[in-house]
Amino acid sequence: MQRKAYVTGTAALLAALLAGCTSGSSGGDDTSDKNADTSTSTVAAQPGKYRTLPEACGAVSHDTLDSLLPGIAQITDQEQRDKAYAGDATLTYDTDRKVGCRWKVESSDATDRLSVDFERVVSYENAISDDTEAQTIYTQMEAAADIPESASPTASASTSTTESESDSPSGSPSSSVSPSASATPTASGSGSASGSPSASTTPAALQPRTLADLGDEAYLDDQLSASGSTAEQRTVTVVFRTSNVVVTIEYEEQPMATGTVPDSKEMQDRAQNLAAQLAEALNG
Repeated sequence: MQRKAYVTGTAALLAALLAGCTSGSSGGDDTSDKNADTSTSTVAAQPGKYRTLPEACGAVSHDTLDSLLPGIAQITDQEQRDKAYAGDATLTYDTDRKVGCRWKVESSDATDRLSVDFERVVSYENAISDDTEAQTIYTQMEAAADIPESASPTASASTSTTESESDSPSGSPSSSVSPSASATPTASGSGSASGSPSASTTPAALQPRTLADLGDEAYLDDQLSASGSTAEQRTVTVVFRTSNVVVTIEYEEQPMATGTVPDSKEMQDRAQNLAAQLAEALNG
């Protein structure tokens, strides 16, 4: 009789232990579910649209190069002309992340240079998308270029100190000096043989500015600078972003004749046409 009571007590103890384990397991499942809910609350940012980049030296057509680099048409040797069209690829260690190409052609009138660079931006932060990272890089470039917020900047105090500027019609956008013109020495600006207004002042429509209808965001910079005893050198830069790719175009012209000023509108139009072609090719 004593042995039977012992077995019955043991059975009761095992039943109580099993009930406790079942209750503990239920609590553990609840904790696991809560952890799962917490982990899914942080959603990874979407990757950028572009996973590769175009071949930079082949991204610009021969017709476009003929327009930007007129000296190519003056090259009589076919082998040399083909080499001029081919350009020189920029050294890179990852063609899926950054590529570029350079062209330089001399003609009887001027030396023209063109560079095109593509950068595919990849974010290493799980919560930051590739597009957002590319937008940050673009914004930094625009800020470094000191691009005005408006295409029609107001006249500053410095632009109203000279008699010639004060004679300009009141409120005229052309009465303000562009950032590119301010970098030009006064002597060359007032004594240019070409008589081009770009040597001293730049119309508001041609001043450094942001551009609409080019990629997701874009800007144009135009700088005129003296190059020693030679003619003025103009550099037009167009930068645009489309999704997670940032494209930079730099177009330079230095005339052979001293006192000659490269035409601002002509160079800007050529650079913008190239930018539009590259943007279309990326989206195509």
